[in-house]
Amino acid sequence: GKPVYVNYGLKADFQKIQKLGVSLNGTIIIFRAGKITLAEKVANAEEVGAAGALMYLDPSDYKNTDALVPFGHAHLGTGDPFTPGFPSFNHTQFPPVQSSGLPHIVVQTISSQAVGRLFSKMDGDECLPEWKGGILRCRVMLSSTSKMMVNLTVNSVMVDRKILNIFGAIKGFEEPDRYVVIGAQRDSWGPGAAKAGVGTAILLELAHVISDMVKNDGYKPRRSIIFASWSAGEYGAVGATEWLEGYSATLHAKAFTYINLDTAVLGFKHMKISASPLLYTLLERTLKGVKDPVKDLGSLYDRVGSDWVKTVVPLGLDNAAFPFLAYSGIPVVSFGFYNNDEEYPYLGTTQDTVENLKMNDKLYPLMRAAAEVAGQIAVRLTHDHELFLDFERYGEELLAFQEKFLPYDRDVKMLGLTLNWLFFARGDFQRATDALKNDIANSDRENRVIRRALNDRIMKVEYDFLSPYLSPKDAPFRHIFFGKGSHTLQSLLENLQLLHASKASVDVDMLKEQLALVTWTIKGAANALAGDIWDTDNEF
Repeated sequence: GKPVYVNYGLKADFQKIQKLGVSLNGTIIIFRAGKITLAEKVANAEEVGAAGALMYLDPSDYKNTDALVPFGHAHLGTGDPFTPGFPSFNHTQFPPVQSSGLPHIVVQTISSQAVGRLFSKMDGDECLPEWKGGILRCRVMLSSTSKMMVNLTVNSVMVDRKILNIFGAIKGFEEPDRYVVIGAQRDSWGPGAAKAGVGTAILLELAHVISDMVKNDGYKPRRSIIFASWSAGEYGAVGATEWLEGYSATLHAKAFTYINLDTAVLGFKHMKISASPLLYTLLERTLKGVKDPVKDLGSLYDRVGSDWVKTVVPLGLDNAAFPFLAYSGIPVVSFGFYNNDEEYPYLGTTQDTVENLKMNDKLYPLMRAAAEVAGQIAVRLTHDHELFLDFERYGEELLAFQEKFLPYDRDVKMLGLTLNWLFFARGDFQRATDALKNDIANSDRENRVIRRALNDRIMKVEYDFLSPYLSPKDAPFRHIFFGKGSHTLQSLLENLQLLHASKASVDVDMLKEQLALVTWTIKGAANALAGDIWDTDNEF
């Protein structure tokens, strides 16, 4: 096909080039790495009818990488793409099926040197000023008279590979069947010092230190801590996802937090945090107690500031914590150090070595700080009588969405529908959190039976935001806040925005279904949080 350059391959980039009247059907799309995952870029390219896609590391974003070819996978999902929704413990027994997230176009990563040679042969319009990167002679496409074509052939070979997840456990002394999971990706494409080495080193050190506390210092955690070393993380958190799929019937009732250690140190200037709202309060308290390794004075909380929650980054498909949260409904926290103004250039390349990582002279103090954050969260969650999960936070999140929905109330009413039931469900959830808060305040905290029953209600909050009306096989990421698909609150908001802008473009039946799915998922979460059936608020 004819080559066309589309910046980062974002939806907005494709829309911009289509507005210029450029036909993308049957083309080979060239885009630079960054902003979103390769899989998302490829999905955007396939959506506009492209025949293939090429991704490279642009020198303006990734310094000193001219000859490097990045690694990436194009599966818009996690886990084994040939057993979607099922564990691939013995995938030969499954009927032939593949994930809807696998692309149907050819994809290849190449070096920026190779892209430079392609640009030199393209004689069409120059790139838009904001699209220009570090390669000279940036061109969007060929001229109308050019007959040049790019022949893209990918010779990937399908092979079976056995993967091994490795686990260690410190059993709790009171409730061993309740546990925090701390995990890191073990293997990587290339040396993987930043991608897998840092996380694995922190994981091993935490296992050593906490087990030493138990053996020699008399520490007795109430609940268990699982240390997990995942395999095949490079291909979409395969090891972690298959474990979740294999034990989906029980894990949500046992594992109540996942702490992700992957890519914990990619820089030193800033902190990037992704987390479930249930863990915001504990995370903030922990950051206040860990010294900032880059500055002589102050804590990590001083670094992120009092408005840090506004900077929380949504989890992406490339984060192993994503399937824990969006597929299994387990609260997660993932964090790390990075430089906001420049990418760590070698991630996912053959130059992701310890030597290059050590160019950050604060590497080991930063690793220690990351270990302290993870360790303190795990110890606090497994030690306290009451689970330190802030269930009231989701009331605030629901209220924030309600405020975003309100401007479209009139548009919905013009269809003969109403947002009131959705708002009532949010009110029910708020009353349920107030009731649980009151039950906790008035309970006998030394009574193990009562305490466990209250903790069970807290544990289930995240899981209850997985829409129960969808099949995990067809829509694996069912979380209405953090999942992927039309059932999410964000998708509903986008459809309401479309209704306001172009009523004729909206599928009214789909909108009705979205409203029903979201309303009854929230209502179900409220009923579960309220506890016994006689405590539920059913004013529908």
